[in-house]
Amino acid sequence: MLGADDVLDPPPRRVLVAGTAGVGKTTTARRIAQAVGAPHTEIDALYHGPGWTVRPTFAQDVDAFTAAPVWITEWQYRSVRALLVDRADTLVWLDLPKPVAFWRLLRRTVRRRLRRIELWNGNVEPPLWTVVTRREHILRWGIATRNETRKRVAALADSTPHLRVVRLRSQRDVERFVHRLLAGTE
Repeated sequence: MLGADDVLDPPPRRVLVAGTAGVGKTTTARRIAQAVGAPHTEIDALYHGPGWTVRPTFAQDVDAFTAAPVWITEWQYRSVRALLVDRADTLVWLDLPKPVAFWRLLRRTVRRRLRRIELWNGNVEPPLWTVVTRREHILRWGIATRNETRKRVAALADSTPHLRVVRLRSQRDVERFVHRLLAGTE
């Protein structure tokens, strides 16, 4: 696996950003897209239809944007993970410490709920009390799936030779990595 200071040659053109819920995948994907001059597609917006249903065109939409020569997105959703990996050249893994990841997820969830921020297609975070009644609540899900992400990325690093995996373990690593991408495009 590569780190924040490793040279990526050739520069990344089809990038996945992986990590547990709340670590900043979408924010980092947007920053990478801006740094390399590539379009960012927020995969959650393609996945979630009204009422938190899966959009029927999700897989087709992912197939369409990943057919392009340059793109950035988050690495999520079992039904398209293999396609994303097959077409990507770089996976950026945000492997932040557990307390940092949980604090970010908690802060984001509370802010979105209290402000009733629309996420995708009319959806908003459910009431905060549902963290104790719903197994799939984002806070519970983020905690429960952290190790799954870790295992999945480690397996990729060993089994997918065409894919460069860049492991970023802190926000400082993220900043250095994005700065290096910016410097490489100037």
